[in-house]
Amino acid sequence: MQLTRRTLLTTGAAFPAAALLPRGARAAFRPRPEGWRRFEIVTEVALPQADGPVQVWVPVPSVTEEGWMQAGDASFETNATRAEIKTDPVYGARFVHAEWDADAPAPQLTVTATAQTQDRHIDLSEPGQPRSLPDEARALYTSATDLIPTDGIVKDTADDIVGWSRGDLTKARKIYDWVVENTERNPETRGCGLGDVASMLAMGDLTGKCADLNALYVGLARAADLPARDVYGVRVAPSRFGYKSLGAGSQDITKAQHCRAEVFLERFGWVAVDPADVRKVMLEEPPKDLSLDDPKVADARAALFGAWEGNWVAYNFAHDVALPGSDGEPVEFLMYPIVEIDGVRQDHLDAEASGYSITATELEA
Repeated sequence: MQLTRRTLLTTGAAFPAAALLPRGARAAFRPRPEGWRRFEIVTEVALPQADGPVQVWVPVPSVTEEGWMQAGDASFETNATRAEIKTDPVYGARFVHAEWDADAPAPQLTVTATAQTQDRHIDLSEPGQPRSLPDEARALYTSATDLIPTDGIVKDTADDIVGWSRGDLTKARKIYDWVVENTERNPETRGCGLGDVASMLAMGDLTGKCADLNALYVGLARAADLPARDVYGVRVAPSRFGYKSLGAGSQDITKAQHCRAEVFLERFGWVAVDPADVRKVMLEEPPKDLSLDDPKVADARAALFGAWEGNWVAYNFAHDVALPGSDGEPVEFLMYPIVEIDGVRQDHLDAEASGYSITATELEA
């Protein structure tokens, strides 16, 4: 199959000027649902001629949740020998799987996906009607994964944090505050981190990035019998509240991956949680190295238990994903394109070596 190029949609600017604050201005970080935004994400993979067969797996948005995320269409163009959109049977994560035979031309793949997002907020001071989580989903989101056990040191730590607290909201907030106050963002961590929760606790090294710190929240919540899940995705636009650290800086989002978290509370349903971004604000928001009581940090901390901004697209909730066609181990999470050449998995955190780039364009909603 011969690769053909398509013209990218250009309806609307990549980052509308109206969404940006004047230089030096700062608004309180208060995400509220105020209308849908629509984004197009284009992932391109271009590899040199290989000596053996090649496989590529590219995640596309697969999360549709009332009020904040609607996964759209996904398509691809490629010179692959075989290619199709597949779905993980456990978590429903969608991805394009492309394969090239050993004698195929230099691999090329362009994946185009759309999604709609919206700022998210739940007023936790006004509980709504009781919500129910199906037994199958409750079992899935309270169970252990390869890197997130719910027993041993994770369970002991969760018990210490929540103590004799009653009520899921109180427990969830205590865990959030503990993660915010006891972790640090480590700028030297590659990518978004790994999320090896038990090792972090055992070594007393509570540093890392979003896949570490938010996985720690998820693990502690599950160990406290609170359904919780990581949400893997990518930032697609700047923050409309003036937070440089909480948005994409350009249309090139190749390194803008970010995972968030959710906890299920009986009178609220799924609630947005992102302690990792609080620590990111502390470390990176100008003038940097801010304290917990800095107004910018305080605003973010208050908001990110119950809200998040819709300048980010969710891919999936998946852990331990078995890649179809691969003899390799399952991937801890599917947030980056994955490339295998002659059965050898490439370093997916090195976009240049793995031959991929990702761009985002905001379209008219």
